Amino acid sequence: MFVVNSTEYHTDAALAAIQHGKHVLIEKPMCLTHAEADAIIKARDKAGVHVMVGYMRRFAPAFLQAVEQVRALEKINYARVRDIIGQNALFINQSSVVLRPTDIPQEAIRERAERGNQMVTAAIGDASSDLQRTYHLLGGLSSHDLSAMREILGMPERVVAAQQHGSFLTVLFAYNDFTTLYEVGIDRNRRFDAHIVVYGDTREVHVQYDTPYIRHLPTRLFLNETQGDAFERREIRPTFTDPYTLELQHFYEVVTGTAQPKTTPEDFLQDLDLFHMIIGALRS
Repeated sequence: MFVVNSTEYHTDAALAAIQHGKHVLIEKPMCLTHAEADAIIKARDKAGVHVMVGYMRRFAPAFLQAVEQVRALEKINYARVRDIIGQNALFINQSSVVLRPTDIPQEAIRERAERGNQMVTAAIGDASSDLQRTYHLLGGLSSHDLSAMREILGMPERVVAAQQHGSFLTVLFAYNDFTTLYEVGIDRNRRFDAHIVVYGDTREVHVQYDTPYIRHLPTRLFLNETQGDAFERREIRPTFTDPYTLELQHFYEVVTGTAQPKTTPEDFLQDLDLFHMIIGALRS
């Protein structure tokens, strides 16, 4: 069962599928609150099914190779995670034919907005409209970045500082012996700059993503390295196979019993923890 509807209805749809004994692939973010996550985990365990969260960037072969490269570094001096992109429609309108319904009742539109606001309030309490928008951004675009950051670097110890201006957010994360700068924002410029760069002493590991709305644009890995007197820059493009395809292949292995889900609800809980760390830093 695929749960790919609006975030506000993820939990309802997932629970209905689980209660009917279905394995579930649920798009990110799995949900917006810890209570919803706990309900999904409890229902999954009771039904004995699998639930997997749709973080397709973590299935790109270039990213998986980058994880191995980073783990082989003797030390990490610094890291940067960036996701500054144009609005989705800027890519979709030039590359796809999209049917957008025009007959959705205004009551349904209002109900969705009210439900979303109630969920954010349940997650972070009373908050300004700016903080509410930031929490929606964290659950939307940022969940891709933070989930991938956790896999390649681990969970940060704390948020040193955070600043939000409109649809742009900057966060500085503290790890044990290095810091990571996170930058995210959405504007009306038709470009897509999503990357993770990890700086070691003599090697730099750089994963570069492209827009997923144009199929089969490759995720690339760049290795910049000093060896003796020489500096070498390598570009590795493992495949044109879309990360969504690779994610679905993994889900097939999960439902046929040959693999365990990589991106579990428990894994997603760490993203919720990061959301709260960032909101707390913005409040302070």
